[in-house]
Order: sequence, then C-alpha cells, then structure tokens
Amino acid sequence: MEIEALGWVITLEPGEILGPGMFLALVVALLSGYPVAFGLGGVAVVFAALAMALGVIDASFLAALPQRIFGIMGNLTLLAIPAFVFMGAMLEQSGIAERLLETMGRLMGRLRGGLALAVVIVGTVLAATTGVIAATVTTMGLISLPAMLRAGYDKSLATGVIAASGTLGQIIPPSIVLVVLGDQLGVPVGELFVGSLIPGLLMSGAFALYVVVISALRPELAPPLDTTGLPPLTARGLVNVLAAPLILILLVLGSIFFGIATPTEAGVLGAVGAMALAAAQGGFSRAALRQVSDSTVRTTAMVIAILIGSTAFSLVFRGVGGDVLISELLLQLPGGRTGFLAVSMLVIFALGFFIDFFEIAFIVVPLLLPTARQLLGPEGLLWLGVVIGANLQTSFLTPPFGFALFYLRGVAPEGVSTGDIYRGALPFIALQLSVLLLILFFPQLVTLLPSLASAAAG
Repeated sequence: MEIEALGWVITLEPGEILGPGMFLALVVALLSGYPVAFGLGGVAVVFAALAMALGVIDASFLAALPQRIFGIMGNLTLLAIPAFVFMGAMLEQSGIAERLLETMGRLMGRLRGGLALAVVIVGTVLAATTGVIAATVTTMGLISLPAMLRAGYDKSLATGVIAASGTLGQIIPPSIVLVVLGDQLGVPVGELFVGSLIPGLLMSGAFALYVVVISALRPELAPPLDTTGLPPLTARGLVNVLAAPLILILLVLGSIFFGIATPTEAGVLGAVGAMALAAAQGGFSRAALRQVSDSTVRTTAMVIAILIGSTAFSLVFRGVGGDVLISELLLQLPGGRTGFLAVSMLVIFALGFFIDFFEIAFIVVPLLLPTARQLLGPEGLLWLGVVIGANLQTSFLTPPFGFALFYLRGVAPEGVSTGDIYRGALPFIALQLSVLLLILFFPQLVTLLPSLASAAAG
C-alpha cells in the first residue's frame, strides 16, 4: 500500500497497518462503554479475519488460542483471586469490619482528627486481611461517614480519607492486583507481596500524616468526637475486636512471608479462617455463605472473561506484528530506561481515569513486558510490578470513573455531593503520586525485604 503526501511516497505492508489499526480499534471499543472482555475478543476476531484475508497470518496460527485458554484455566496462581475475594466478602458479611471501625472510632475519636486517623488505621488493617476495595469503602462509608459528619468534619476531608484508605488494598498484601501483575509479569506473587509491604505502609503513613497536619493547621475541619454518654471502652473489648483481623493477617501474610504456604494456599487458608472467625462471632449462616459465594463467582468470572479476551487480543496483535511495533517504539524513546518508565507510568495513570485496574493490567502490561525485560532485566520486573501496582491504586480515586468514588457515592448520606467526594480525593491522589515517585527514585524500598528474605532462606 502506497501513501502519497507532500511529495513523499510511503510504502506500508499490510501487517504494518493492522497493528496500529488494531490498537486504535481497541481504544474505540474501550471508550464506547461496551463490556471490555467482549470488546477485546471482538477486536481480535475482526482483525484475525482481516489478517487471514490479507495473508498476514495463517489460520493455523489461531490454533494456539485454545491452548492459551486452557493454560489460564490451569493456572494455580490465579486461584488466589477467588480465595481472597471470598475472604473479604465473608469478613464484610460477618460484621467483623463494622465492629473494628466502631471500636477504633471510639478509641481515637477524642483526638482532633481522631476519627479520620481511625479510618486510615482500619483501612490498613482491612487491606491486610481482605484486599477487596468495594467491601472496605462501602463498610467505612456506611459506618464512619455519618459519624464524622455528625462530629462536624468537613465533607471533603471525610469522604476523601474514606475513599483513599479503602484503596490501600491495592498495594498492601494480600492484593488481587498484585496476583494479576505477578501472573502477567512472570514474577512470583509471594515476592511481590513481600516487596509491596514497605511501599504499602508508606502509603498508609502518608495518609495518616496528612490527617495529622491538616487537623493541626485547620482544626475546624476535623473536630474531636463528643464521647459523652458513650460506654467506656475496655482493654478486653479492644483485644476481642482486634483479635479476628490480626489472626487473619498472621494466617495469610505470615504463612507467605515465612515460606509455609504459597499465596494460593494462603488465600485458601484465609477463606477458611474467615469462615471460622465469622462462625465464632455469630456472623456465619447459610444465607451469608450463599451471598458471599455469589459475589465471589461474579467477580472471578469477570476477571477470567477479561483475561480470556485479552489473551485473544494479544495473540492476534502479536501475529500482525503489533508487539514488535510497540517494543521498537518504546526502545527508541529518548532517555532509555528513564524515558520508558516515564511514558509507561503516564499511560497507566491516564488510563486510570477511564478504565479499571484489571483492564489496564491485562491490556497494557503485556505490551510493556518485552521492553521491560530488555531495559530492566529479570530482577527489575519485581520492582516494576510494585511500581505499577502503586500507580494502579490511583485509578480508584481519579475522577470521573474512580471506582472507590462510585462505591462511596452509593452509600453517602444526603447532603454529600459528588463534588464533595471528588474534591476530597484530590489531596490523596497527590499523596499517592508522591509515594509512587519515592518508589521510582528509591527501588530499595521494594527490593530490601525480598533480598533479606532470600538471604535468610539461603
């Protein structure tokens, strides 16, 4: 095919047209609002037919697709996803998260900004036990937001700290997004969990520090809670409430960090442990089990459908030479490794405004992987996985399609507007990006604990 423009004649092979065309078609499909899994698969089918008609690929090339799908079904790493989703949903149904929120609010509410600090602490604990953003944000929005508003908190500060603390499950293990990234990058999920621990705690610490500073500088935004008439909080009551999540943290993360179980096995342990704790506290029933199972099946089916669609897309994209085109483009960026990281992070951050983290992980990460292997080496993929995870965390807070904002909007009381929620999220997006820059400039924040763990094991 020849294109004449301004006296220049450019000759393009069919394969060189199909790659960029396929990418543009995917962008249109994503922006159309059509279900992502079917958009990915539909683009793959259309361009596979075009490629066969033009002689770019042979029909036998597509025989690899069933093998890839069966490979997904047999991937033991992905079994951790339904296990962690089930664990988080069971904790939500059992009321353990509610009791934790109420107790921490009473414990810290007497301090200026204490209720907001309690939300950050509870968000960190729930992130380390469930990693399910929807459950965390919804629970905290139902319980903490009305209490904060009654205490006189600024609406934007109250909604911002709840939405941001709910997203900590993206980076603090056990995190579903880290399971997905580990599978896509070919990095052991256990190492990603260990490597993300310090960045996750840094993120939580940054949120807490912001609450302390803003409460000191503008005390009218976060007044102390009036505890008159509330029953006193005893040490025994505090221990009883904290015991359940601490047991789960030890069961799940402890078994991974000490090499007792793989992340998949630890997820199953956590699911069983969540049922046992729910039964011990009177929150386990046949109806609750049915609802938790239904939620788990729906979430897992959505993830697997997107993964199958992205597998079909990546196979055809590779067949028409699109992966080579993307790789050459990224390798020729000015700045080498720095330019690649800058463009990659900007693309992921920008996509977070419009699509969720599953779609970004399944679509963008495979395109970046060949170049990342060349520029960062195998040892750099662990660090890159945590960096991408921290970047994807912002996708839950960035308007207009931040899912944490949607979850909070759905449970917010009357008088709290969408504008209040969006304004409240902005300072926490800045904090997330600040921690992301720290991880980029100081890779030791990610690699320190995995290197110590491997040295101890050796």
